[in-house]
Amino acid sequence: MVLVLVFGVVLLVSVSLSGVAARTVLSTALLFLVAGAVIGQGGLGVVTITPEDGLVAVLADVALFTVLFTDGQRANLPALREGWRLSGRALGLAMPLTMVLIAIPAHWLAGLDWPTAFLLGAILSPTDPVFASALVGRSDVPLRLRRLLNIESGLNDGLALPFVLIFLATATHHESGAPHIAVELVLGLVFGIAIPAVVALAWRLPILTAEPRLQALGPLAIAVTLYGACHLTHANPYLAAFVAGSTLATLDHMAAEQFEPFGDLLSEVTKFAALLVFGALLTPERLSHLSIGDWTLAVLAIVLVRPAAMLISLLRTPLSAPERAAAAWFGPKGFASVVYGLLALQSGIPNSEVVFDLVAVTIALSIVLHSSTDVPVARVLRVEPMDCLPAGKYVEDEVVAHYDDGVRSTAGDGDTNRTG
Repeated sequence: MVLVLVFGVVLLVSVSLSGVAARTVLSTALLFLVAGAVIGQGGLGVVTITPEDGLVAVLADVALFTVLFTDGQRANLPALREGWRLSGRALGLAMPLTMVLIAIPAHWLAGLDWPTAFLLGAILSPTDPVFASALVGRSDVPLRLRRLLNIESGLNDGLALPFVLIFLATATHHESGAPHIAVELVLGLVFGIAIPAVVALAWRLPILTAEPRLQALGPLAIAVTLYGACHLTHANPYLAAFVAGSTLATLDHMAAEQFEPFGDLLSEVTKFAALLVFGALLTPERLSHLSIGDWTLAVLAIVLVRPAAMLISLLRTPLSAPERAAAAWFGPKGFASVVYGLLALQSGIPNSEVVFDLVAVTIALSIVLHSSTDVPVARVLRVEPMDCLPAGKYVEDEVVAHYDDGVRSTAGDGDTNRTG
């Protein structure tokens, strides 16, 4: 109950300071991380949480699923078509490069064997939609950059899982189970399309009408059903969540519009709760045994590996130099890596504790650096809305924003600002 009390107090403080946070480098996400560290075993010791506690895995899992489902609704089929050229480069080139470029220093600096080093690279390769939403949800950031970050962070969590499982099996000297992994991905994709599609088409029947005040609960019911179906069948829940959000927004944009304010708040709450618990895991005992090479690896993964991989993948694209720099820098690590790090910790592989500690330190550094730089980055990239568009009015995705060689014509895509 102490954890609940602390969460309520920090949430109240964060809401009260959210206006200041939106204009400065103050981060509400960082407040929860610090609060968790203060009440944990490394601080006042009022709560005792270990990585093996089920609460840690469940909160990280729910937070990631919720945000992916919500952000998926910002990437309907027209948006995916519009942004696929850039996102495809990020997923097909930058992500594998990130795995390799993390594995190399993990072997030489942290002393991990090659299978475990590549496992660490796979765990830290996805970017996190929870923190990417700080830019994705800002309508004053160029639309093509928002789409790039949204699609990349939404899909790479699910795409990283097969590599995590394969390298995990290699490190434990077991069969990789590639057919089983493929089935999980396919099931996630099928569920992510089928469940919202069936419901959206059923909602078109005259007899199925929702009371206005309950309309936002329709997409929530889809998300809960999908979450349960994925975990019962071992389908990939993260890929399913993002695809389901995109499918719903494509087939029933009104339902997605009604859900968006509620979904944003729900994802914020789950994110903050997971951050509080994660912060409690960052104890001096967990960090003190890390060597200089371990710390160097964590820093390199954030400030060098991600920027280098992304800049290489975005060569010869129409993005401006500031946009490329923002995309390269803003690749925060987060809850997907927590979940995959827990898988490694519970697998019993050699150096499992070291792998989880490296993941935890890298995520903590990422939260501090990325959550405190989203506002300055957004200010540098800020674009003014067209004079003909009323401020705050929803504009459908069919009004396409197109950029060509630095010449911009913008239109709203249904995004709203999010506190982060």
